[in-house]
Amino acid sequence: MIILFWFVLFLSIVASAAYFRWSLIVWTLVLGATLALISYFTLLHAGMLFVLWSVYAVIVIPLNFKAIRQLLISAPAFHSMQKVMPTISQTEQEALDAGDVWWEAELFSGNPNFSKIQELPEPKLNADEQAFLDGPVEQLCEMIDDWQITHEDYDLTEAAWQHIKAHKFFGMIIPKEYGGLGFSALAHSAVVMKLTSRSGTAAVTVMVPNSLGPGKLLMTYGTQEQKDYYLPRLASGEDIPCFGLTGPEAGSDAGAMPDHGVVCYGSFGGEETVLGIKLNWEKRYITLAPVASLLGIAFKLYDPDHLIGDTEDIGITLALVKRDTPGVDIGQRHFPANQAFMNGPIRGKDVFIPLDQIIGGVDYVGKGWSMLMECLADGRAISLPAMSVSAGKIGCKFTGAYARIRTQFHTPIGYFEGVEEALAELGGQCYAMDASRLLILSSLDSGAVPSVISGVVKQQLTERMRKVINHAMDIHGGHGICMGPHNFLGRAYQIIPVGITVEGANILTRTMIIFGQGALRSHPYLLDEVQAFHDPDKKQGLRAFDKALFAHVGFIISNVVRSFVMGITAGRLISTSGSKHTKYYYQQLVRMSSTFAMISDVCLIILGGSLKRREKISGRLADALSNMYVLTAILWHFENNKEPEADLPLMQWAAQDALFNIQIALKGVMKNLPVPFIGRILNFLAFPLTGPYQLPKDALGHNVARLLMQPSPSLDRLCQGIYSNSKPDDATGRLLYALDCVLKTSEVEKRLRTKYADGNLSDPGDYQQARDKNIINDADLELLETTQAAVRNAIKVDEFSFSNWQVETPK
Repeated sequence: MIILFWFVLFLSIVASAAYFRWSLIVWTLVLGATLALISYFTLLHAGMLFVLWSVYAVIVIPLNFKAIRQLLISAPAFHSMQKVMPTISQTEQEALDAGDVWWEAELFSGNPNFSKIQELPEPKLNADEQAFLDGPVEQLCEMIDDWQITHEDYDLTEAAWQHIKAHKFFGMIIPKEYGGLGFSALAHSAVVMKLTSRSGTAAVTVMVPNSLGPGKLLMTYGTQEQKDYYLPRLASGEDIPCFGLTGPEAGSDAGAMPDHGVVCYGSFGGEETVLGIKLNWEKRYITLAPVASLLGIAFKLYDPDHLIGDTEDIGITLALVKRDTPGVDIGQRHFPANQAFMNGPIRGKDVFIPLDQIIGGVDYVGKGWSMLMECLADGRAISLPAMSVSAGKIGCKFTGAYARIRTQFHTPIGYFEGVEEALAELGGQCYAMDASRLLILSSLDSGAVPSVISGVVKQQLTERMRKVINHAMDIHGGHGICMGPHNFLGRAYQIIPVGITVEGANILTRTMIIFGQGALRSHPYLLDEVQAFHDPDKKQGLRAFDKALFAHVGFIISNVVRSFVMGITAGRLISTSGSKHTKYYYQQLVRMSSTFAMISDVCLIILGGSLKRREKISGRLADALSNMYVLTAILWHFENNKEPEADLPLMQWAAQDALFNIQIALKGVMKNLPVPFIGRILNFLAFPLTGPYQLPKDALGHNVARLLMQPSPSLDRLCQGIYSNSKPDDATGRLLYALDCVLKTSEVEKRLRTKYADGNLSDPGDYQQARDKNIINDADLELLETTQAAVRNAIKVDEFSFSNWQVETPK
C-alpha cells in the first residue's frame, strides 16, 4: 500500500509538471526531491532504488546539459529530419512573413490568454463616420432600385455614380491629407454592410477600391510622389481603379502566372530613351475593369540585361498602368451571378511603362507577393465579411417579419416547429457572424493585421452566409424564388458564390491557408524548427533546432496530460475568466484549445510535410481553429454588449453550435488518421466521456426564433447597421409595415378567434360579420382591413407581361 501511495504521488507530480507546464529545471528538481523522499521513507530494495535513480539520471542529465543533449539526441534528429523536410517556396515564405500573428497563436498554445482579447476596445464609430452612414450612405440606399440595376440597366444609375464620387465613397480608407475620408476598418465595414442590405452591386462597386487595389497598395508601399499624385485622384473618383491578379492560367497559384515584364529601354511620354518595363498580361474576373482608368497589374519581372541589378528573374512585381497607355485592351464585361457590378477581362500586349510606375518604385521590385499578402487582409477581414453579415441581418429582420405575418391554418408560419428550426439557425448564425466581424475589426483598428484570422473570417462568414440565405429562401418558398422588384432575397442568393470564390476560394482558404499557413505561423515552436533546417549556418541551426525541439516535446506532453485531465473533469476545474453566463464556454474553449494543439502535433508527427497534401485532414483542423475563433468572438461580443439577458438565447445557441462544430472537426481528424489505433488513443484522451457537446436544444432554438418575429431591443442589436424603412411599396419596407399592423391587431385577432371557438363567428376572418355583432368597433374594423391589405401586399409576388417582361399589377 505504501509503495502504491508513492507511485501515485510520483505520477501526480509528473502530471502536475506537465499540466502546469513547469520549466525543465523545476521539473528536474521536484522529481529528484520526490525520488529522495521515496528513497528515505520507503523500504524499497537497494537494487530497485538504484534502478530508479539510474533511470532518473539517464533522463535528466541529457535533458539538462545541452552539449550532451545535442550530441545524443538533437544532432541525429536534425540530420535525419533535414533530409525529408519539404522546402518552402518563395511565395510560401512571403505569405508566412505577411501580416501579424494574433489570436490564432493563443488558440495554438493550448492555454489562451483571454486578456489579449478582453483588452481590445469596444468598436465604435466616430462622429464623422456615423454622420456619413446617416447621410450619404442612407441617401445612396434610398436612390438605389436593385431590380432596375440588375434587370434593366445592368449598371448603377448615373446619379448613383455621381453621388458615390461626390461623397468620396472610393476614398474611405485614404487619409484625409490626401483628400480621402480616413475612416476606420469599422466604418469601412459598416458602409459595405449597409449598402449590401440594399444592393450587392452598389456594395461591390464601393468596396473594391477600398480593399485590395491600387489605393491600399499605394498607401502602404507607394513612393511619396505616387501618393501625392494618385491618392487624391482616387479619393475624388477622378480615377477609378481596378487590380489584375487572376488570369486564365493562374488562379490560386499566383507563382504560375504567365504575365511578365522585361526591363528595357523604350519611348514614353515623348521621350525616346526611357528605362522601363515592357509588359504582357491577360487577366480576368477583374472588378471595375470595364470602367477603370487606372489598372494595378501583378506580373513576373525579368531583367535579362541587368539594367537594374544583378538578378535576372526578379519575381512578382506590381505596377500601375493608365487605361490609355498604348497596348492596353479593356475587354468586354463578365456577368457574375446576375449582378450588375462592373467586372471583366483586361489584357496588355507590349505595354511600355517607366520604372516609376512600379508601386513603391524600384525598391519594391520582386516584392509583389508579400505586398499582396499584407493587403489581402482588408478584403478578407472587412469587405466580404461585411457583405456576409448583411445577408444574415436582412434574413433575420425581414424573414422573421415574414414568418410572423404569413399565416397557414390561422397560425403564423414561424410558430410551426419546422420553420422555427430554420429561424433559430438564422438568428444564431447571424449572432456568430456579427461577433466574428466586429472582433477582427477591433483588432485591425488597434493596429494588428491578422493574416490567418482574416482568412478564417472570410471563409467562415461567407459559408455561413450560404446557410442563412438558404434558410431564408426555404421560409419564403415561392415568395423567395420568383424574381421581381419586390424580391429582396433572389439577388442575395445569386451573389453567394461571388463571396465564396473571390479573395481566395473557400476550398483553398480552408484546406491550405487557415491551417497550413496557420500551423507554421502560429504554433509556438514549429516555425522555429523549420527555420532551423534552412539556416545556412549548420551549427547555429542545430542549436536553434535543439532549443525548439525540446520545448516542443514538453509542449506535446503537456497537452496530452491537459487534454485528458480536462476531459475527465469536463473542463469544470479550469480557472478562467467569465461570468455565470460565459464561464462554462470559456472553460470549454481552453479545453478544446489544448485538444486541438495535441491533435495538431500528432498529425504533424505522423504526416510530416505530406500534411499539406492531406487536405481533408488539414481542412478539418482548419474548421476546429476557425470555430474556436468564432466562439471567442461570441463571448467577447456578448460581454461588450454588457451581457443583456434578452440576448442570452442568441449567445448560447451560437456558442453551443461552435463547440459542436469543433468536436465534429476534431473527431473527423482522429477517425481518418492513417494509423487508426492512434486516432482511438487520441479520442480517449480528448473525449474520455464520449462526445460532450450537442447541438442546441429545441427549447433554446424556440427562444431564438421568437426573438426574430417581433420588434425588441435584442432584435435591434442583432440587425443593427442595415438599411430599412416601413414604406408599404418598398421590397422590405412592406414587410415591416405589415408586421407593425399585425402586431397592432394581435389582441383583436385573439378576441375574434375566441368568439369563433365559442361559436359566435362562422369565420374569424369575416370582419364585417364581427362588426355587425358588435364584437369589434369601427376603429377595429378599419385597422383589421388595413392590416389585411398590408399583409396581402407583403406576401404578393411580382407578375410580368408575356411580351416585354414589364411588371404588371396583380388582378
